[in-house]
Amino acid sequence: MSAVSSRLPVFPWDKLAPYKSTAQAHPDGIVDLSVGTPVDPVPELIQRALVAAADSPGYPTVWGTEALRDALTGWVERRLGAVGVSHANVLPVVGSKELVAWLPTQLGLGAGDKVAYPRLAYPTYEVGARLCGAEPVVYDDPTELDPAGLKLLWLNSPSNPTGKVLSKDELTRIVAWAREHGVLVFSDECYLELGWDAEPVSVLHPDVCGGHYDGIVAVHSLSKRSNLAGYRAAFIAGDAAVLGELLLIRKHGGMMTPAPVQAATVAALGDDVHVSEQRARYADRRLALRGALEAHGFRVEHSEASLYLWATRDEPCWDTVAYLAERGILVAPGDFYGPAGASFVRVAFTATDERVAAAVKRLS
Repeated sequence: MSAVSSRLPVFPWDKLAPYKSTAQAHPDGIVDLSVGTPVDPVPELIQRALVAAADSPGYPTVWGTEALRDALTGWVERRLGAVGVSHANVLPVVGSKELVAWLPTQLGLGAGDKVAYPRLAYPTYEVGARLCGAEPVVYDDPTELDPAGLKLLWLNSPSNPTGKVLSKDELTRIVAWAREHGVLVFSDECYLELGWDAEPVSVLHPDVCGGHYDGIVAVHSLSKRSNLAGYRAAFIAGDAAVLGELLLIRKHGGMMTPAPVQAATVAALGDDVHVSEQRARYADRRLALRGALEAHGFRVEHSEASLYLWATRDEPCWDTVAYLAERGILVAPGDFYGPAGASFVRVAFTATDERVAAAVKRLS
């Protein structure tokens, strides 16, 4: 039996282990700015909703409760500006990483098909292509790709790792090109509510998609906006035909969001106050870290949105990782996200206020 893992790259985070050990040896402890994992508490109203639904002995449904679908459609229209969204246009998923990794397989892609994603990108786009035997293809501008054999186009705005935001005009142009060539667009918008120097726009906005969702799907997560990474709460919205097919497949695969998490998602999407409060925390941390990095000789590029600073000292990224690790600060090397990131590091501002202050002090 051939190992499927042989198709995949080395799991990147394993390479960071020795640098983590170095950072952990700092007298004041490690400041881990490598993985963008939330550290602040889950908002109380979400915890209450989860606990209230804890007595859920029966199987949940893949499509979710009617209350969940109402919450999803309502949020997509209210927050993204989408119009005419029905239950057929939404589908909960078990965290967005699961969706990204297994989407090409669930779409029936394989040898001879191409999956495209940005040159600097979340590694799981490539993993998803390789899991099903499709060809991974990187791009700078997707409209310059050869559409022959291209079955799935990933957009990512705001970008992980760079924080770059695609403008409304850019999105409109890309969606029009993809529709002209029959290419399915999935837009990873998990950081959309974390714009700082730019206002991110969804592909579901009528100015981008023309008010209909043929050939486009947006991916959203509650991990960042609501501190729910541990809940695995996410959803997709868009083309009803695509989502209907995925629903059938996911029913067979038993890919169900747990009932208490569904209830928590309803509560989270119905409240904007906790999102604003969390944004304020991240804004303060971002400002402090950016100032400290720039004063220390780093240059920060893009980074107009998301939870990261894309920073460089114009040297190999692993040299920068080692340099910061000696100061007890752990960051992610840019080449985790593609060879184009070889001179950058990704600095997350998801650590606690106390740890961010420690990093600022060490860089001063």
